[in-house]
Amino acid sequence: MAHSAQDDPAGPAVLRGHIAGVGTAQGTRLVVGRWLDTPLGPFADVMVERADGARLLLAPRRDVVALITRLYTFDEIHLVDVRVVPDERSRTWTVTAGPLDARLTLGARTGVGTLLRMLPDGVLDAPGAAEVVDVVARVALPGVRTRGRGTDGSPEVYGARDQHAVVALDARWGAASLGPLRDVRPAVRFGFSSVPATPAVTAVRVRIGAPR
Repeated sequence: MAHSAQDDPAGPAVLRGHIAGVGTAQGTRLVVGRWLDTPLGPFADVMVERADGARLLLAPRRDVVALITRLYTFDEIHLVDVRVVPDERSRTWTVTAGPLDARLTLGARTGVGTLLRMLPDGVLDAPGAAEVVDVVARVALPGVRTRGRGTDGSPEVYGARDQHAVVALDARWGAASLGPLRDVRPAVRFGFSSVPATPAVTAVRVRIGAPR
C-alpha cells in the first residue's frame, strides 16, 4: 500500500536501536531496523533493494513511514506488519515483514565492535566526534558514512556503539528463496550512507535534526 507522508510534522528526533545489513545470493539486499527507543515508540522496519535496483520500504505505520522518508528515498512503500524477534539463546533474529521471512544468525563481535566498546559514551557524544568518526568510517568501512543530510535536508548523525557479524541467513520473499548469505554488494542506495559490505548488526544512536 503506497502513500504520501508529506503532511506529517518534522522535527528533531533521537532513535536508539540496531541496524542489520545483509546481502543474498539472489541479489536482494536487506537493511533491517530494530528501534527500541524513539519518539514514536519501539518499531521495526525493513529497507529492501532488489537485484534489479528497485528500492522498497516495509514499515508498520504511517508515522514510521513519515519519519523514514524524511531521510531516505524509495521506489515503493508498503504498510505491513513488521516484527523482529531476537533470541539470545540461538543468537538469531527472526524477521517477518509482509512477503519477507528471514532468520539472521549472529556471530562474534567484529573488530570494529571491539573498538567501539572500548570507547566511553562521552567520547562518542562529544562535540566534533561525529566528524572524526565519519572520516575513520570512510577509510575502515567503504560506503559507510556517519553524518549527512536526509532527503528533506535534515542533518543526520549515526553514533555506533557495538557491532556483531551476521554469519548465516535463511530468507524467503513469498514462496521464493533469496539464497544464502552474501556481502552487501553492490551497496544499497537509500540515502547518503550504505551499511558495511560485510554482513553485520550494529548498535546505534541516530540523531536527526530539523530540516534546513
